[in-house]
Order: sequence, then structure tokens, then C-alpha cells
Amino acid sequence: MHAPSRRPLPFAALALALAVVAGACSSAAPTEAPSAAPATEAPATAAPATTAPTEAPTPSPVPAFPVTLTDDEGTAVTIPAEPQRIVSLTPAATETLFALGVGDRVVGKAQDIMLFPPEAESVPDFEAFDGSAIVVDTEKIVAAKTDLVIAGGNYLTPPEAITKIRSLGIPVVVVYASTVDKVFTDIELIGQATGATEAATAMTTYMRDQFKAIADAVAGQPKPRVYYEIDATGGYWTASDKSFLAEMIQLAGGEPITTGSPDKYDIAAERLIAADPEVILLADAAWGVKAEDVAKRAGWKVLTAVKNNAILAIDDTTISRPGPRIIGGLAILAAAIHADATIPAVSPVPAVP
Repeated sequence: MHAPSRRPLPFAALALALAVVAGACSSAAPTEAPSAAPATEAPATAAPATTAPTEAPTPSPVPAFPVTLTDDEGTAVTIPAEPQRIVSLTPAATETLFALGVGDRVVGKAQDIMLFPPEAESVPDFEAFDGSAIVVDTEKIVAAKTDLVIAGGNYLTPPEAITKIRSLGIPVVVVYASTVDKVFTDIELIGQATGATEAATAMTTYMRDQFKAIADAVAGQPKPRVYYEIDATGGYWTASDKSFLAEMIQLAGGEPITTGSPDKYDIAAERLIAADPEVILLADAAWGVKAEDVAKRAGWKVLTAVKNNAILAIDDTTISRPGPRIIGGLAILAAAIHADATIPAVSPVPAVP
């Protein structure tokens, strides 16, 4: 396979928006539908009314559907029956659906240049980037007899497309993981929306345990200043303040150099150089950016990372995509920032039977 060609700036901004979510959005915590009705006591035999009732019979399980969930934009979404034809409008949601064992129900997905899992390749794209904007093909969504759409918040899915799909009577659950913890709760939300609640809970419990093990391994280490380069086309692009990516770097034992803004991803060269990164991580290495070229940039020879040759390629998709693989992403980050530390081996999220 040929290496991907250099991405133009508009696509870099799109990839950034799709993978590195930043800026908090208000959300109400989803509530799980009860799994069983309250137990009611009843007499075991036809005894007089004054006879004390015996042990209650085992109650019948309450169906998981219909269910009403509150998505990450605060919208109450009612799903009348367990979805059998699902459309995923973010790559992270696609990964999550397949990891939860409901990938065989996904009938449409968002375009994904870093496709994962491979099993999703046969699923047609119902959302794509046309070079200037994200375009959702609502006609395909309707034609596929879709009964649930998982969309992206904060304009990852165009709001007008979400409104149109809902006007057609199709439930849309919007997810937007502005923090690491929201990654976990969004997995659980998707699990509830698709009838995979138990699988989602098991998955996030496992992920939280892995996160804690990695964070504990670097807790006593120095915290080097880290510049995480998402792109350098027409400027320098990195984590915004208090973003998902900045939080990942902190959990991995680094001090993130951020843009100085809660919602902008471009950083002024002067701010970057003044911050003097001790480690430079190249998320854009997949697009042909090399450490030796970074070291030759005008004014960069004074940086500690350049002097110490601490410029490393990094697997951006695994690190920044808010889905099940971020446990591996955190391990990759921690190992890059703390080469001498013993980072626990991280196993992939166990497959759902």
C-alpha cells in the first residue's frame, strides 16, 4: 500500500475536528433503562386475604425498548425498538459499534481515511468530506431503512443534517467526547441505544482499569513539555486548552503545550518556541513529515527537543480517536514521553462474543 499523500489544510482541519475533540459541551448523563420490574409480593396459593404472602415470584424482565436517552447535546431521544439498521456518522462511533458486537447492523458510515476495523470496509459511506465541507447523504440514510443514527456533536455532523434526519422520524443520538471520561460514557450511551448495555459496561470497566494502570506507571515521573503536532500546513496545529488531546498527554505523564484557546487548534510560532518543548510528537508523520525536516525549521534549533533529538513519529489515530482503542493510544503516548519508564502492556478491548 502506498503511503497517503500530504493532506491539504482544509482536510487537516477536518481530521482534527473528527479525531481531537476539544471544548466542553453541556450534557445530561444518560439513564439506563431498568432491567427488571419492581418485585411485587403475591400469595403462592389461593389463601384467605389475611394470610401473610409467601416469597414473591421472579419478576419478568422489562424490555430494554422502547427507551428514551439524553444525548450529549441534551436532547431526549426515544428509540422505539432495538435498532437493526444503524448509520454511524463518526469514525469513532463506527469503531465503537463494531467493538460492541453490533457491527453487522451498521448499514452506513462516515468516510474514514484511517479505517478501523477492517470489517467496516464493506459498509458504504453516507457521510464524506467534499473538499470544503462535511456532507451527509440523507437520501441514502432513508433508502437504507435506517432505524438509528449515531451522529457527532460540535459540528462533526452538520446540525442541519441532524435536524433533517430527525424530521424524517429517524432517531438520532449525538455524541461528542470532550473529555476522556466522556469517551467512556459515550460508549455506554451507544451501548444503551443499540441494546448492548452489558457489553458497553464491561468494555468501559476494562478501559478504565487499563487507563489507571498506565497513569499510575508514570505518576512519579518528571513531566516534560510536549508539543503534539497534528499538522504544520499553513501554520502549526496542536491541542487546544483543556481538550481531550491535552488531557491524554497529561495522563501519559507530559505537560501539553497548548494553543492558549479553548476551541482553536492553531498555535503561533512565537508561543510554541517560547514554550520550548522537550518532546515533539509528530502526528503528521503519516503524511510525510520527518524528524529531520522539523529540526531544520527556521528558529527551531534552539528548542530542547531539537537539541536532544527528542522528535518522534506517533500513531495519531489510535491516540486521538475517542473510541475503544484509546487505551492503546495512552500506552503509546506514555512510552513516547517516558522512554525509560515501564509502561504496562495493554491488551485490546476484548471482542464481544
